Amino acid sequence: MQCAGGSYIKARALGDSAPRRGREGRSSPARRKATMAKEWGYASHNGPDHWHELFPNAKGENQSPIELHTKDIKHDPSLQPWSVSYDGGSAKTILNNGKTCRVVFDDTYDRSMLRGGPLPGPYRLRQFHLHWGSSDDHGSEHTVDGVKYAAELHLVHWNPKYNTFKEALKQRDGIAVIGIFLKIGREKGEFQIFLDALEKIKTKGKEAPFTKFDPSCLFPACRDYWTYQGSFTTPPCEECIVWLLLKEPMTVSSDQMAKLRSLLSSAENEPPVPLVGNWRPPQPIKNRVVRASFK
Repeated sequence: MQCAGGSYIKARALGDSAPRRGREGRSSPARRKATMAKEWGYASHNGPDHWHELFPNAKGENQSPIELHTKDIKHDPSLQPWSVSYDGGSAKTILNNGKTCRVVFDDTYDRSMLRGGPLPGPYRLRQFHLHWGSSDDHGSEHTVDGVKYAAELHLVHWNPKYNTFKEALKQRDGIAVIGIFLKIGREKGEFQIFLDALEKIKTKGKEAPFTKFDPSCLFPACRDYWTYQGSFTTPPCEECIVWLLLKEPMTVSSDQMAKLRSLLSSAENEPPVPLVGNWRPPQPIKNRVVRASFK
């Protein structure tokens, strides 16, 4: 595959967001509804179709994910290659919050950084997480010409010029997310390191140390990307993200995907519920333009 910028190396977690505002003054039925739906999720009663009821951003003008129609996407020669300088020592913990599994990094200083591409400056890595389906034929949030991948990895970074992650959530260029599609093929050894750690966080609420991991080992060889202005794909769906979606997927085996689907969205003392189908469907693109770093 031809790849521009091949010499360069290069999400908020679900639930890693600004605190929810109080919702005083609701009528009693509305308050009951709010209580029921407060724990947003992916089921029919609290899934993406209902998110806007409590999180109005979910019906905004710049929502993610989107469907990419490659014939309509223009190459922008002004887009630069991107690069990362990640410190594996900044990885701290891995956790299961009932909606995804997430690896958290030390972002108290400029330690693991993303630069270049469409970005105005350097961004700090905060966490990465995944979205996946109930089988290998779907699970990604973005789709490409109608193609759904088995999963999608999101590496969430924030712009330190805003001083805090919470402040960055309020800015149009506050967050940068690298999105990587996972397709079924050969096993990826580096991904197995992450998957082996899932044993310690099988159920909702579990957290374990996860150190000395540099996620750039997961990146595909090709650094070509699409970029657009969007949002978090989970409530409150803040519209503060510059997306870098990599054209080349990461290849994992069907067995590796099965390991991801072995996680539970239920707590240890509850009846087991598989953690699957944690993806939001594509949202209207409206007036946005998607640009490509490649021809």
